[in-house]
Amino acid sequence: MAKIAILGFGTVGSGVLEVCRKNAASIARRAGEPVEVKYILDVRDFSASPDAALFVKDLDTILADPEIRAVVETIGGTKFAYPYVRRCLESGRSVCTSNKEMVATYGAELLALAKAHGVAFLFEASVGGGTPIITPMHQCLAANHIDRIEGIVNGTTNFMLTKMKRDGMRFDEALKLAQQLGYAETKDPGDDVDGRDACRKIAILGSLACGHHLYPDNISTRGIRDLTPLDVKAAEMQDCVVKLIAWYREGENGQISAGVEPMLVPETNQLAGVDDVFNAVMISGDMLGDVVFYGKGAGKLPTASAVVADVIDALKEGAAVHKSLFWQPAEKLDHMLPDEAAYTWQLRVRGGAYGFSLPMEPVRSENGETVCRVADATPAQISALAAEMRGRGCKLLLAMKWLPND
Repeated sequence: MAKIAILGFGTVGSGVLEVCRKNAASIARRAGEPVEVKYILDVRDFSASPDAALFVKDLDTILADPEIRAVVETIGGTKFAYPYVRRCLESGRSVCTSNKEMVATYGAELLALAKAHGVAFLFEASVGGGTPIITPMHQCLAANHIDRIEGIVNGTTNFMLTKMKRDGMRFDEALKLAQQLGYAETKDPGDDVDGRDACRKIAILGSLACGHHLYPDNISTRGIRDLTPLDVKAAEMQDCVVKLIAWYREGENGQISAGVEPMLVPETNQLAGVDDVFNAVMISGDMLGDVVFYGKGAGKLPTASAVVADVIDALKEGAAVHKSLFWQPAEKLDHMLPDEAAYTWQLRVRGGAYGFSLPMEPVRSENGETVCRVADATPAQISALAAEMRGRGCKLLLAMKWLPND
């Protein structure tokens, strides 16, 4: 029998215990042996829980037990999770986690540590929740060179954008509804609405695609706070929808670019039909072409099921899994990853839309603001246009790229 420990007993951690018990027979069949949770580490008081005997407050209790072969980390963040995971790997235990912040920040280091100690560090649930993306990338697509990733990877913002489109809601109205339904944090929804959650996820996928660590701090990230109903309506008039897109691209010269930002997605694109809390990631391989992974990006049991699947792989394969699941360490850049491609843009301006260096085609106007379309311009040209506008007493309020359809 394989004994495991769970670090953190929040939503996902409690889900892991539930999955291990409810599907014990099928898990044992796939793992080749029964899997049992022996410890749960959490500093809170669970003395009234029917599982009170499992709870401990000191990681040393877990590390001192030779029966523990794998550890599940669902604490979140990096303050406690990162040093705990390091200690577990150094002790010769495999670690399975749903912690996107830790993987995006320390992934290369923890992967190397796992290999050095002959164990596994697995994180399928860190990107797609219960939707498998990581494993298909490093196994099923292993014969492909991946040069493009585009995805809707945050269910909260996708729900909000769906409401803004279908019901004409403003940003604050859509956020309030998302909070009421439990999709968005009530105290600080910034990780979702400002794009940080999506940034961590594309950093992980991009690192796996290019083979070296991409840091979230080097990925230009913008959320959806500045979006208005006018932006959404103007997009509809051009047969597009607005989605928060996390993207990665490798150019012909090998230059890497990546970003997170609201973009216009043509209705002919498969991502345009991904609504509500659903996520989708489109990956382009040179042999296979485009493949799309679609499903709910969060949820207690879907996410926990992905974590438990990693536990099974860790028990069966150990460090062998890192023959394909691995990327090299890299220095953090002192600048953002560049984006020098030319795009079609949707701009919302105040104070005039004519006579500038870039031709601007008006699409819709409301309350002194005009939405315009600009073709074939780079981000640098749009920045120069914004400066040109300021010099003439105008203001560029929002600029959104069209998602390339190639």
